[in-house]
Amino acid sequence: MVDEPAAAAPGTSAGTVPPGPAGVPLLPAQTPGRKGHTGPTVVVGTYADYPLAQQAVDHLSDNKFPVERTSIVGTDLRLVETVLGRLTTARAAAAGAASGAWFGLFIGVLFGLFSDSNWFAVILTTVIVGGVWGAIFGAIAHAATGGRRDFSSRSSLQAAQYAVIADAEVADEARALLVRLNWKASGAE
Repeated sequence: MVDEPAAAAPGTSAGTVPPGPAGVPLLPAQTPGRKGHTGPTVVVGTYADYPLAQQAVDHLSDNKFPVERTSIVGTDLRLVETVLGRLTTARAAAAGAASGAWFGLFIGVLFGLFSDSNWFAVILTTVIVGGVWGAIFGAIAHAATGGRRDFSSRSSLQAAQYAVIADAEVADEARALLVRLNWKASGAE
C-alpha cells in the first residue's frame, strides 16, 4: 500500500503556506526586490557609523550615480538599553501626572471649543483632573511591578557597521566614486 500525502487544509493546495490573518506571507525567494533591482548585489563600501554610509550614498548621488540601485545595510544589530536613572514611586507618579496633564489639556481644548462656559476654567479643570488621575495611575502602575524594574531607560537598535551595497552591474562605478570620496577625505587629491 502506497502512503498518501496528508490532505491540505481547505482553501490551500499541498506545499503552500496557509494564509494568516494578514494574508498569505511571502517567502524570502518570493519577496519583491527594490525598484530597479535586476540581480545580485555587491558590497561597495563599509562604514563604522550610519552618517558615514549616508555621506557615501550622498556622494554617489552628487555624481549622478543611480542611487536607486543602492542600499545601506546595518549588520551585527544589537539592542542597546541606556539606563536614564532610578525610578521611584514618586518619579512614576510625576511622570504619570505630566502625561495625564497633557491628556487633560487635549480634552480641555476640545471641551472649551464646544462649550459656552469660561474657556480658561474648563481647560484648567481638565488639566488638573488629568494630572491627578495620571499621578494616581503612574504610582499604582509602578507599585504593581513589585520593584522588578526600578529604573527608567531608552532602547535603541545599533549596528556594528554599515555596508553600502549596489547592483552588481553598477558596483565598479560605485566603488570608483567612493574611492574618489576617500581620497578627498584624506586630503590626497
